[in-house]
Amino acid sequence: MATAPTNQTAPQTGAQAVIASAVDPARRPDVLLRVRRDEGHEVSAWWMVGAFVGVSAAVVSLLSWVPGGS
Repeated sequence: MATAPTNQTAPQTGAQAVIASAVDPARRPDVLLRVRRDEGHEVSAWWMVGAFVGVSAAVVSLLSWVPGGS
């Protein structure tokens, strides 16, 4: 893949400027709980299934305390 020659005396514009000043989103300080992992070290899908079941059970149990249900 050939790269286009760039003129180092002229200011960078367009995509060149965007790429040059790009920040890795996983390294931004305002993003919580985002971790970049190596290839093959992704979180198991079962953790997400378990989290869904756990949150659903918590919501149902908390809603059982709300009066007015049948």
